[in-house]
Amino acid sequence: MKFTLQVEDPASKARAGFIETDHGTIQTPIFMPVGTAGTVKAVHQRELKEDIKAQIILGNTYHLYLRPGLDILQKAGGLHGFNGWDRPILTDSGGYQVYSLAGTGRKINEEGVVFKSHIDGGVHTFTPEYVMDIQRIIGADIIMAFDECTPYPCDYTYARKSMEMTHRWLGRCCARFDSTTDLYGHSQTLFPIVQGSVYKDLRVQSAETIASYGREGNAIGGLSVGEPAEIMYELTEVVCDILPRDKPRYLMGVGTPANILECIALGVDMFDCVMPTRNARNGMIFTTEGVINIRNEKWKDDLSPIDTGLGGYVSTFYSKAYLRHLVKSDEMLGAQIASVHNLTFYLWLVNSAREKIIAGEFVAWKKEMEKKLIRRL
Repeated sequence: MKFTLQVEDPASKARAGFIETDHGTIQTPIFMPVGTAGTVKAVHQRELKEDIKAQIILGNTYHLYLRPGLDILQKAGGLHGFNGWDRPILTDSGGYQVYSLAGTGRKINEEGVVFKSHIDGGVHTFTPEYVMDIQRIIGADIIMAFDECTPYPCDYTYARKSMEMTHRWLGRCCARFDSTTDLYGHSQTLFPIVQGSVYKDLRVQSAETIASYGREGNAIGGLSVGEPAEIMYELTEVVCDILPRDKPRYLMGVGTPANILECIALGVDMFDCVMPTRNARNGMIFTTEGVINIRNEKWKDDLSPIDTGLGGYVSTFYSKAYLRHLVKSDEMLGAQIASVHNLTFYLWLVNSAREKIIAGEFVAWKKEMEKKLIRRL
């Protein structure tokens, strides 16, 4: 993997660049649709490529390990061969899913994590080494180190001990990754993850430790887990100021359109979040002029397109009234149209940010866009 920094915005810390992988080039800043179990929910691969114009999607180690399982993934030639996606893929190591299993008998120790499957209650163990092996089999272009994602709130002592263990796990991840090779003829790269909860000194220490490993990219984890947005922004800026300028920075699990614009301004290059598809299934539609609750009565006879300012097939072909009818009727097509539209909006947003960074107009555009993002139409 190779990252090239093209332009830095003179009025903020925003950057534009591109990441080259064996499955294609990713223009940054970028939003990555989440395909947890090998699929972006309700969206065909053709729609991802042609309508949404996604450049990279996500898979998740925990979910893919449990179902369909490693045997079928390896037989298919990895996730690319299994789901037919021929562009880059990133896999989350499962650290966040381990965090979400708190209260189910999950046990974390120096060796790794013992957990019960949410599917059948079977007991499994993830170690840093095994998580590297699993991600080798999944075959993602970018894989994540195994970490512990601390909850919010989290006391300082626990946050420090967890961060230190995450750093020790990182050493084991790197050793295993560097001693193994890819399985399917394309190269893979490993991103470490910064932790430290909401404590600035821990975040500084973690960012410095992560940077010292000299990997091709770095991630920021453990944010957007319930802390106020202002704290997320403060810590993101602190970390971005430490992480290497010539490596991509990935803020995990973020977020709303406003979160994304603010964090682009702080120097983040890569984002992912389930919000555009999850909210779409509940009738929340992001548009270039504001947010629509498509279930509201006011859209019942509105035959105008969903969003003429966005472009894209579903956004200009289907009317608000028709989409409302589908969503209110619990028709599957409603979830599909809304999901494709919202993802199209997210990709449009980061691509527009990129264009404005290159043109030197990012800050002014961001201010105008933020006014629209908070509108409830």
